Formats: sequence, C-alpha cells, structure tokens
Amino acid sequence: MSVSSEIPELPDAPAKRPATAAGPPAPAPRRTGFGALLTRLHFYAGVLVAPFLLVAAVTGLLYTFTPQLDSLVYDKELSVAHTGDEVRPLSRQVAAARAEHPTGTLTAVRPGHGDATTQVDFALPELGEKAHTVYVDPYTGKVTGRLTTWYGSTPLTTWLDDFHRNLHLGTAGRYYSEFAASWLWVLVLGGLVLWWRRQRGTRTARRLLVPDRAAKKGVRRTRNWHAVTGVWLAVGLLALSATGLTWSRFAGEHFSQALDALRSGTPGVSTTLSGSAETATGGHDHAAGGTDTDGAKGADPADIDGVLDAARRDGVDGPVEIAVPQDGATAWTVSQTRNLWPVGRDSVAVDAATDQVVDRVDFADWPLLSKLTRWGINVHMGTLFGLANQILLAVLAVGLICVIFWGYRMWWQRRPTRADRRAPLGSPPARGAWRGMPSWGLALGVVAVVALGWALPLFGIPLAAFLAVDLATGAVRRRTTPTPSGG
Repeated sequence: MSVSSEIPELPDAPAKRPATAAGPPAPAPRRTGFGALLTRLHFYAGVLVAPFLLVAAVTGLLYTFTPQLDSLVYDKELSVAHTGDEVRPLSRQVAAARAEHPTGTLTAVRPGHGDATTQVDFALPELGEKAHTVYVDPYTGKVTGRLTTWYGSTPLTTWLDDFHRNLHLGTAGRYYSEFAASWLWVLVLGGLVLWWRRQRGTRTARRLLVPDRAAKKGVRRTRNWHAVTGVWLAVGLLALSATGLTWSRFAGEHFSQALDALRSGTPGVSTTLSGSAETATGGHDHAAGGTDTDGAKGADPADIDGVLDAARRDGVDGPVEIAVPQDGATAWTVSQTRNLWPVGRDSVAVDAATDQVVDRVDFADWPLLSKLTRWGINVHMGTLFGLANQILLAVLAVGLICVIFWGYRMWWQRRPTRADRRAPLGSPPARGAWRGMPSWGLALGVVAVVALGWALPLFGIPLAAFLAVDLATGAVRRRTTPTPSGG
C-alpha cells in the first residue's frame, strides 16, 4: 500500500534531552521487535513493489471501461441498427455466418437478444486460443462484421486484458501481475497495523479515517493522506489481491488444487452420449471451448434450433452460449452467460437426436467456494454490479495511484540531505528488529511465512531474496566497520 515508515523523520541520532532540576531526561520511545520488523518490511516492500502496483493500477483502470469502449469502437458488429418483432431461426443465422466464413470449425454460438447481434465462433489451427467471430443481425439474418476474438472478447478488450495481465510479454509478463497481487495484501495489512499503532493513546475514528488538515507540512501531512486513503481503500484492495491471485500462474494453480481437494471446483455437465468417454469440464472465466479439428464431424449445425428450444423449455433463460460438439457421440452444451447480479450460470447438455436434456447443473448447486470464486472474478472484471462495479474499480485504481504517489513523496521528504549521510533508498528502519521479538512469535512467524511462501511463490521467493541480501549486507557492514578501541 505504501513506501512509508512508522518513523516520522528518522533523525541521524536520537536527540538527548539535558537533565533538569525537574528530573532525569525523558526516555526515548521504545519500539517493539514486531513493530520495527513490520516497519522495515513495509518500507522496503513499498519501495520495491510499488512500481509494479502502479502499472497494475493504470492498466486495470484502462480495462475497467471496456464495455463502453467496445460499444463505441465495434458498434456495427455488436449492435443491430433496428430491432424487429421476430428473430430468424438460429440455424439460418449460423448458415449466414458460415457463408461469410467458409473455413474453420464451428465451435460456439451466442444467440443475439434485444439489440445485440448473434455471435458465431469459428476456430482455426493458426489462431490458437483465438477464433474468428462472425456477427449476424438476428432479425434480418445479415452478417454485420467479423472480428478475431479471444473467447468472445473483442480485439480491444483482448488487448487491454493482455496489457493488464502480462504487459503483452506473454508468460514472462504474467510474473509482474502475480508479483503485484502477491504483495498488495502484505502492504495493505502492514500499513493498517502501522497506522493503528501510530495512533496509540489518541486513537479515535476521526484520527484514523479523516485526514488531519492541521497536520504540519511535510512528511507528517503526506503520511496522513497516504494512510487515511489506504484505510478507506483497504477492503477493496484486499479483494483485488485475492481475486487476482485466483487465476495467476503459480498461486492460481495452488488455488485450483485446493478447490479440487475440497471438492469445490466448478462443476460441469456430462456430455457423454452412446458410451462416449468424453465429458465436459468446468473451467475458469476464459474456459469456453475451442478445437483445432477440421470440422464438426457428426454435429449438424441445423440441429441448433432444437437444442436451444430444449434448453429454453428446461428453464435456461437469458443470454447463453451454445457449445457445438465435434462428433455425434457428444451432447451439445447450453450455458447461461449472465455476469450481472444475480449471476446466471446454469448449464444443460442436450442430445440433438432427441432434443432432450440429458444432464443439468444449476449455479445454485455449485459449491460455496466455486460461487465465491465466480463472484470474485466478476467483481475483479467489473461485471457483477454493472456500472457501479466499474466506478468502484476506477476509484480503487485512482486511489491506489494516489497512495503510491504519497508513499514515494514521503520517501523523498525523508531522504537524508547531508553530503555524508545520503542513502539511495532514503533512511531505512534499523535492521535486526527480529532480535527484539519473543521466541514464540518468531517461531510462529517463520511457520506462517514458509506456508505463505509455498502458496504464493512470488511472495515467498522475493522475500527470501530480500532477507538474504539484507543479512549479507549487514554482515559486510559489520566486518568493514572499524571497532572503537578502548582507552
């Protein structure tokens, strides 16, 4: 959350008050081992992690309003000019899309509703996970355009999504976002504890939650704005950290393994027909199907009308996606795609030969952890509560940018200015704070850090590296610092 320190000005040496007739000098405030250790961690983590958080905040802010941007940029493809009273049969719309795109494998169809066009996906081997999506006016049956999409996302949304997740650097770029998410919660919680401790003796809701306009100019005023803003943003930032980690590369894999172990993975309908061994599996937000086969062998696109009617009769309403099987021994899948609250994610498997539903999974029957994961993803992507969700994410992004700015401003304001005292990272809190911690606290801390380091590798590995460098630096300085001689 910051690059702050609990120490306000960090003078070169503790000021000594002269003894007076009133009594001996007042003792300097004594900082506990835990507080000093947390201050040092918060300081260095803020300095080193804040640039990654800044990039994540800026790219996330750009991604927040992609629905509105899509409507402006791709209005011709996504929207119909005039809505009619009667929708053309879906099979005819698919046939029109196929005429426009004669190559590729038909993999999915999202029927148009209201002023939205129908989207028909065709997979090609050279596109990898992407597909060519043909857009059809459901009222006239005319094709309105074609785009290269990623699981239904437009090129603009895909570009911004990749920018936020990996900076367009592929797998290596994903380390940046996971690193930021792995440390964001540490900075947030650490900052809250430090601010709470700083208000000891004068702690009130107003002092914790309202900036002190009368604060002395300089680092004190900057810290006040930095800390109070962080308090207001804390819950949202913790949520973003947790939800972002659920689909990160390493922590996300551990999270998925934990869900599987708890039997809380996303359930999927069985698509097995006539003894086939193939089944559908539940997936993540971007786990819609695609295939590299040359055609939908055994699956007749003309069957899609009966499949959709069967799903509608079984209560699968609202916007849906129809997954087209690639052989005659696999059922079609019709799944709701409503991301707004209340979320609609019911799915059915339909036998096209009989137009009968052969399996069904309702969102209401999902395990609680699966539901929480789904809701968390929707909140993180700004879809769960519509425009209100988008505004909330924008406020969090702008607020985080401000907190980072104030953190670095504190770092600059607290820098030593004397020629013989300058330090490249300002005046860090003193090392060796762990020696002041009780043994039981140190033991529990080591166990907790090791467990967290395993679950969140991009938290554990950088922390281990920091500790190694810090210990090595301390050892070198002790060896090179001359020992004063007695006498």
